[in-house]
Amino acid sequence: MSETILIVDDEPAILSTLSGILADEGYEVQTAGSGLEVIPMVQAKPPALVLLDIWMPEPDGIETLQRLKTFIPDLIVIMMSGHGSIETAVKSIKLGAYDYIEKPLSLEKVVLMVKHALNEFRLQEENRSLKRLVAKKYEMVGASRAILRLKEQIRLAAPSHSRVLISGENGTGKELIARTIHAESPRRNAAFLEVNCAAIPENLIESELFGYEKGAFTGAAQRKKGQFELASGGTLFLDEIGDMTLATQAKVLRALQEQAFMRVGGHERVHVDVRVIAASNKDLPTEIKAGRFRDDLYYRLNVIPLHAPPLRERIDDISLLISYFIKEVSEEQGIRPKRLTAEAFDLLKHYEWPGNVRELKNIAERLLIMAPTPIISSHDLPEFIKEAAPDFGGKSSEFPDQKTDETDAGASIPLKEARSSFEKAHILRELEANEWNIPLTAEALQIERTHLYRKMKVLGIKAPTEDPI
Repeated sequence: MSETILIVDDEPAILSTLSGILADEGYEVQTAGSGLEVIPMVQAKPPALVLLDIWMPEPDGIETLQRLKTFIPDLIVIMMSGHGSIETAVKSIKLGAYDYIEKPLSLEKVVLMVKHALNEFRLQEENRSLKRLVAKKYEMVGASRAILRLKEQIRLAAPSHSRVLISGENGTGKELIARTIHAESPRRNAAFLEVNCAAIPENLIESELFGYEKGAFTGAAQRKKGQFELASGGTLFLDEIGDMTLATQAKVLRALQEQAFMRVGGHERVHVDVRVIAASNKDLPTEIKAGRFRDDLYYRLNVIPLHAPPLRERIDDISLLISYFIKEVSEEQGIRPKRLTAEAFDLLKHYEWPGNVRELKNIAERLLIMAPTPIISSHDLPEFIKEAAPDFGGKSSEFPDQKTDETDAGASIPLKEARSSFEKAHILRELEANEWNIPLTAEALQIERTHLYRKMKVLGIKAPTEDPI
């Protein structure tokens, strides 16, 4: 949307006066003489603000307002009327009008109201922009069977108010799952708060969760609300809940049962409406058997169980993820994006990824910053990743064995011929990975461009657009 003001009135004098005043103030102004003209104009180019007369031939201003709000619920509309009444004003506000102004119009009042309304418009735009950035930051990337199944489970679980327990190894994206559930839930416009139960000292966790009253302990100079209270109406994410002490577990259990608690040092019960999502990298049933986790709390939390799959179970997502992370980091740091060769991608897929997606993101950032050329090749990868691939060094794991009938029969071929065959396959793969861009392929192969041209000629490699050999 641009900061255009649309004035709708069936009196030409009003249109002329208002458009002249607002144009002098520096605004872009459009006019319409009836409600019938408004809808196609707004659909073609939504304005920042509409000044809408109530008393017009059909459709009148109230009906036009209803139609506008159907198409653009957040559209800011100021109603105008020469036959003002409290009932009309109240009705228009209930239907979503920003404000109401009576005729004869005070031009100073109109200009002031327009400024206030446009400030509201800018705040809405900023809020929408921030939400888009947050949504992009916490986007769930992947198309593997494991991640598609998880996305479907989230789609089903999110609209409810039920508690969710997320299991998974470190770095698998448990917080991302929790944020996605919140973003797709009816609580999306309320708070999402996170408490890392493993990072807060035992003597502080209770006051962090439930708050405290003034004078509850030394240093408690004033009342402080806890995370349960601050998250009321929204979602509270309790990460690494398996690290919570048994004493605190008992208090969390009671808060979940009653949706109420008392602040530390307090005597009044605080009632809340909060959805709890918990996560742990520990096997909680095993922790229960060991006496380190309460089974009653486990069953309270485990209403909807979700599992964050480790990266080794979603190998097909590695290419998508590393491309996504390279693009993200390049935008954040103002670095030119780089591309990986097919061989580099293949080596990444052979690695076990004990740190999961978090480790992959760190590798992507390292490669983007440290790789000396725009093309990231297998030589740029850390040694521990290259060592994890089978037979790397003798034969790239990217290239499948290409056995001929002779080799199947036990016959051997000369070393020179084998070397040429491997060289041709390797160059072809790099050319295809770089869409037959010769300079980029030469950089990836770390040879001169002229040397690559000579190699292609000797090996009989021609681009798809050239005449076949």
